[in-house]
Amino acid sequence: MVPEPFNASVYLVDRHVEAGAGGRVAIACGSEEVTYESLLARVCDAASGLATLGVRPEERVMLVMADGVELVAAFLGAMRLGAVPVPVNTMLTPDDLARLAENSRARVAVTCEPFTAKVVEMAESARELEHLVVVGEPPPGLSGTEAHPWYEVMAGNGGWSEPYRTWDESPGFWLYTSGTTGRQRGAIHRHVDLKVTAETYADTVLRIGVQDRCFSIAKLFFAYGLGNSLTFPLAAGACAVLDPRLPAPSSVLETLRSHRPTLFFGVPTFYAALLAADLPDDAFRGVRHGVSAGEPLPAPLFHRFKERFGVEILDGIGSTEALHIFISNKQHDIRPGTTGTPVDSYELRLLDDDGNVLEGAATGHLELRGDSIAIGYWCDAASTRHSFRGDWLHTGDVYARSEDGYYTYLSRSDDMIKAGGIWVAPSEVESVLLECPGVLEAGVVGLPDEEGLDKPVAFVVPLPGEHLEVDTIAEFCRARLAPFKRPKRIIVIDELPKTATGKIQRFKLRQLGVPALAPPMPA
Repeated sequence: MVPEPFNASVYLVDRHVEAGAGGRVAIACGSEEVTYESLLARVCDAASGLATLGVRPEERVMLVMADGVELVAAFLGAMRLGAVPVPVNTMLTPDDLARLAENSRARVAVTCEPFTAKVVEMAESARELEHLVVVGEPPPGLSGTEAHPWYEVMAGNGGWSEPYRTWDESPGFWLYTSGTTGRQRGAIHRHVDLKVTAETYADTVLRIGVQDRCFSIAKLFFAYGLGNSLTFPLAAGACAVLDPRLPAPSSVLETLRSHRPTLFFGVPTFYAALLAADLPDDAFRGVRHGVSAGEPLPAPLFHRFKERFGVEILDGIGSTEALHIFISNKQHDIRPGTTGTPVDSYELRLLDDDGNVLEGAATGHLELRGDSIAIGYWCDAASTRHSFRGDWLHTGDVYARSEDGYYTYLSRSDDMIKAGGIWVAPSEVESVLLECPGVLEAGVVGLPDEEGLDKPVAFVVPLPGEHLEVDTIAEFCRARLAPFKRPKRIIVIDELPKTATGKIQRFKLRQLGVPALAPPMPA
């Protein structure tokens, strides 16, 4: 039986043009506004340009690009051609990018300023890379890789009007995990996975409509950002607000004022930065909901943001493997400090250390089942077998489930601290530290004491202009935490090491160790 054709570019763009909504604005980026009709033409041109470079169905196209119309066109153009776009983290080093180019075996890469120089350096080590398309003028002197300007290759080539005959199960795109261990793995997603996330989380939790304007701090190369800035607005016929700049409170304020987004997507770290910045109290006027993912949103941060800006934040958890959020707080059903309840169409279960399914109120290892889950990791059988267990995805997260079905994040499976034979969740200690006056951020890990036994150690970042006293923080914790949960060391640092998505890299905190001058905290 021949499967029904399905191409994600048609679902996200053509569908609206065919319905007579081609004049509606699809993307707003700076002063540029692109309608659905114009976006369709650019997607077709990008597909045509990639075809002229010899890109064939199911071949990978590496995208090292800032958020903008060109990235959307290249991503959807590759999918229209039946090829596989691989958007990657623009903050990676040339060596890191070269490893991803080698791993994906991409023959074509597309880039733009300010990343051209590092991609050129990457190209010197990427043995299979034959073509580099540059938004702007291509650099001279590349050896082994032919450089092309975007405006010649992927703009105005007559268009690739007919999409390649893909179907829902066809290879669609890859996303490399950011991870908290430093290792990146290519998660393989299908064309239909984009549609699934749009018809689950976006429809049932966000309830996006054509009137919405979506603005995301997380960039398009992240699974979170891809949904926020491409899948969700385009699936709904709404508008994606894009900003190619690295996010900062000042630039976000500009975008909030100029484009008036109705949905704002961030991560806990950036919400904290917004609270610490000198923004007007009406900065988020017009935003009907904030969304947070990446790490759990502490209840104090939720309350502070709502009190300051009048916006409630819907905290949730997603993953690169699941493509977007699968547990979330819901509109009119927010329980601060929890991740909420399962998103419609996703099933969850908790397992004990022996793999037994736990019922009712319980704490265990979280597994997930749903239709947006990747089919595995590229060329990594061991990791695939560990994470993808039949229908279930093993998330690597430890969660507590209440009797009435709300889930609360405790830690990554390997981040739990066993202090005195009792499990300690870093998130619980961090939540208390964040309530301490003068503390902007906190990260807690287990580090061995003089006996070689793991004890909680806290790394705290002060609010701008604040001076933190370790003894004051210790006293604050002593009044709020059981003895075995209290940090045995408290270390003040300028910033926490994080992934590009804002997740604390706890392995780097462990590498920092405990400075000899940091006194132990009294019991």
